[in-house]
Amino acid sequence: MKYEHFEGTVEELVLLKIREIEEKEHVRILHAVESGSRAWGFASPDSDYDVRFIYARDKNYYLRLRNTRDYIDGELNEVLDMNGWDIKKALQHFHKSNATLFEWSRSPVVYYTTDEWKNLYSRVADRYFSCKSALYHYYGTANKNYHEHLPGDMVRYKKYFYVLRPVLACKWIEERKCPPPVLFDELFDAVLEDEMKAAVRDLLAKKVNMSESDRAPRIAKVDRYLEKKLEYYKALAETMEDDRNPDWEMLEEAFREVALGKG
Repeated sequence: MKYEHFEGTVEELVLLKIREIEEKEHVRILHAVESGSRAWGFASPDSDYDVRFIYARDKNYYLRLRNTRDYIDGELNEVLDMNGWDIKKALQHFHKSNATLFEWSRSPVVYYTTDEWKNLYSRVADRYFSCKSALYHYYGTANKNYHEHLPGDMVRYKKYFYVLRPVLACKWIEERKCPPPVLFDELFDAVLEDEMKAAVRDLLAKKVNMSESDRAPRIAKVDRYLEKKLEYYKALAETMEDDRNPDWEMLEEAFREVALGKG
């Protein structure tokens, strides 16, 4: 993809945009990653780049009485979809065991990171991962995408993976009780049933040569598998015990360290 008159790599472009955001917004970026289908491993040839980042501001910003903004929209065009969360918002979402935040933290495509972020994540993340919250997230994502993007006889094959991946993430959580990997291939190898692998492998081979808008006939075997799994994980999520960590102390300590520049 071309980006105006920029002739470097996407990685160089993202780093350039990071520096622009830091200068314009008076922040320091702690961690920046790919978050969409390119991180999941099933991008189409014309997919854009979904860049997400975590940032921190000067300590005086956090001492204001007025309401303050906790996100930055850095770029949005046909090449880059780039936005980020303030560290305070990120830590609040760790407390909720926000599955999307865990994915940003574990993305296989890291454009930029810091020891400050790596140390923070290694100390607090595992203590706040909730199987129930994550299962609800992935079930809800799979169910929504299935009903929104796979109606009718002709569908976009990429959308199958927007359902398959969260379904397999549910299976990972059920079996392993920890955050699922971001890459689809890792989920495929580890938890997809053997009798489904040939059908899904064939689906993936067809999808990688299709553009975002191309449609093809639905695949009955995959449909039946997804419908069965959606019913199962809905029931499982509803009956699981709430395993969220109610404690704030470790997260608040981490926030003070970052806000005071001691990370």
